[in-house]
Amino acid sequence: MQSGSVTTPFGRRPMTLGQISSQMAAKAIKPDAVAHKWQVFQHIREARELIGATDRGLAILNALLTFHPETALTGDAELVVWPSNEQLMARANGMPPTTLRRHLAVLVDCGLIIRRDSPNGKRFARKGRGGEIEQAYGFDLSPIVARAEEFRDLALAVQTEKKAFRVAKERLTLVRRDIVKLIETGIEEHVPGNWGRVTQTYQQIVSRLPRSAPRQLVEDVWQQLHELYVEIRDVLESFVKNENPDANESHSGRHIQNSKPDFTFESENGFREEVEAGGNVAETDNVRSLPKRELPLGIVLDACPGVRELTPGGEIRHWRDFLAAVELARPMLGISPSAWREAREVLGEQHAAITLAAIYQRAEQINNAGGYLRSLTDRARDGKFSTWPMIMALLRAKLDAQKSADTDAPHPTDPVDGVGGMRVSEALLKTLRKPRA
Repeated sequence: MQSGSVTTPFGRRPMTLGQISSQMAAKAIKPDAVAHKWQVFQHIREARELIGATDRGLAILNALLTFHPETALTGDAELVVWPSNEQLMARANGMPPTTLRRHLAVLVDCGLIIRRDSPNGKRFARKGRGGEIEQAYGFDLSPIVARAEEFRDLALAVQTEKKAFRVAKERLTLVRRDIVKLIETGIEEHVPGNWGRVTQTYQQIVSRLPRSAPRQLVEDVWQQLHELYVEIRDVLESFVKNENPDANESHSGRHIQNSKPDFTFESENGFREEVEAGGNVAETDNVRSLPKRELPLGIVLDACPGVRELTPGGEIRHWRDFLAAVELARPMLGISPSAWREAREVLGEQHAAITLAAIYQRAEQINNAGGYLRSLTDRARDGKFSTWPMIMALLRAKLDAQKSADTDAPHPTDPVDGVGGMRVSEALLKTLRKPRA
């Protein structure tokens, strides 16, 4: 008996209304009705979730169908099969007896088969003198014929839904790809606008999608992304139409509103010249004499804590988390894909990410992050730039600010054993405490 089932005073499991409905449908089957059992089985398999069938239940149904000799089932034929449990288990790939009984009950509950019990509960067929079957006790396959059209319609509905879901996901993929390309175009071509804010909006919309999203949610997200796509496209088209190549003044037309008025897309090449002009021979020699060693992630994060804001929960435990956070910072800083690609080729992926994190940390003091990154990339190509002094400068500034705060508000104890609460080596602390020339 199935666990949790209700029993009658006679100890037998009662019939459900669904089973009664299936029996009524089987009785109302037309004598001239014909169904191809394997075609109907295919429809049942495609619509199994709507019907309520299980995978193992379908394996048993497949076995039951093999016990009927005919492929075409008709309404006027004997559709009862009476295999023993041992025969069923053998054809159902050795299914255990308890599993067999449980999933047979599921098939009955779904109205896919009907039990025809004998007085003693055994399955058998009584034959007449001519060998024809007069009475059979076992499993009635009449629902396969009686509900063939219903199963076909359910399978068609499932196919239609799958197609709609596939189309919705394809549309979502395309609009996401198009938005990313338009944002990169806007940054690459220096189109006025707060592209960092646009990127954040895009990420907020996409974050609504779980790993397994229903079609309705996919379509809702697509609709929001499509509206964002149209807005970005209109801005770029307006910029192209109103751009005057011979003028250096601001372009008229519709722009994405900038929440940071002081953020400007200046010429990267022009900014590169300014940075290069500020360099000196002493700095170059200092960089070339630095030890060739990697920066620990902890020190980088302590010098550039701003990147933590770009990760869920503010946690960065591995370099891969750090690299992912930096990828989000790039468009927010207005750095073009080409500048970022060049930096990674020259500096290497990890050191390019450290450089960009440092730029993000000092974003308020840098007017053109893209030009600054290109300048540092050029200096690194000539052996005049390393991430070590950049990180040390940020840590020194942080330590100076901490000392200033301690002077203004003295504490009973002053255990300065690290930067920002993180323990570092005494050698590093001595380096940071040295007065700058």
